[in-house]
Amino acid sequence: MAVIALTKPAEETRMPPPPPLSIEFSRDPPAILALDLGGQTGWALRSRDGGITSGTVAFRPGRFEGAGMAFLRFRGWLDEIADLAHGLDRVVFEEVRAHAGTLAAQVYGGFLAHLTAWCEHERVPYQGVPVGTIKRFATGKGNAGKDAVIAAMTAKGHAPADDNEADALAILHWALAQGGRR
Repeated sequence: MAVIALTKPAEETRMPPPPPLSIEFSRDPPAILALDLGGQTGWALRSRDGGITSGTVAFRPGRFEGAGMAFLRFRGWLDEIADLAHGLDRVVFEEVRAHAGTLAAQVYGGFLAHLTAWCEHERVPYQGVPVGTIKRFATGKGNAGKDAVIAAMTAKGHAPADDNEADALAILHWALAQGGRR
């Protein structure tokens, strides 16, 4: 006959339940950089505080520098803008499908290659927006001239110095109209 010892089970040690997960969602608007790529690059930035700043910048190499210096300066500038904005959530740029000249096409292609590589490296989503889409959004006409885009951005309260800055502002406003995210 087998003897079975009945013992009182030891008290279970219970761990307190974990605290509820606390996920904080930022109520700040996303930082969006809009670019009109070229020899004179137009830019517009909507920062996390909702403010919009814009301007133009040239990355031309110096007299005794190689052409690649323009692209290195561009990448350094992107790093600086991202740092000042405390990170970028999105980059939108004018997607040009045809250029009037070979040099303009080469310059645009070089900046586009460096921009997309930088965005991939930094894990920042990017999107090209066709020229006609930007012009139609800003002015109501997909084939509007430079002056019409400048006038449209001036009507929104901006003071663009030239068509490059006006285009960047129009791209930014297009992105904001899409919900500012994407």
